[in-house]
Amino acid sequence: MDLRKLKTLIDLVAESNIAELEITEGEGKVRIVKSGPPLVQPPPALVASPAQPPQGTGPSGVSVDSAAAVPVAAAEPESPALEAFRSPMVGTFYRASAPGAAAFINVGDTVAVGQTLGVIEAMKLMNEIPSDRAGLVREILIENGQAVEFGQPLFIIV
Repeated sequence: MDLRKLKTLIDLVAESNIAELEITEGEGKVRIVKSGPPLVQPPPALVASPAQPPQGTGPSGVSVDSAAAVPVAAAEPESPALEAFRSPMVGTFYRASAPGAAAFINVGDTVAVGQTLGVIEAMKLMNEIPSDRAGLVREILIENGQAVEFGQPLFIIV
């Protein structure tokens, strides 16, 4: 990776709300960590009910409509057995490796540690997201092609 690209990445991290960025390119690997506490906490998951769809703009100024909202089970508190699998990075989430391909996982599937759950595209790089635990996929909290933030819940695996 050349010095200009590295400087650009450092500037992007400094100007954004992310706390850390890790990129692997060929045999090289770069990890940029912002010192100090993160500027903001990860945004809370959107909760949509059929009676009152979200309106207006979201916290980042992006227009929000009811079709883009992801319903989240608000009545269930997360217990250790129901801990959400969270996004390890910022990017665009995809459930399959290519358009028209079968999804990596579906609700009801059993996953193993290290099994690919999905792909997050960040800076034109496709990053496979491996499972950090084994279990049953109880819920998928994110839609295909939706932007995700660092730490945003993606799946419930029990």
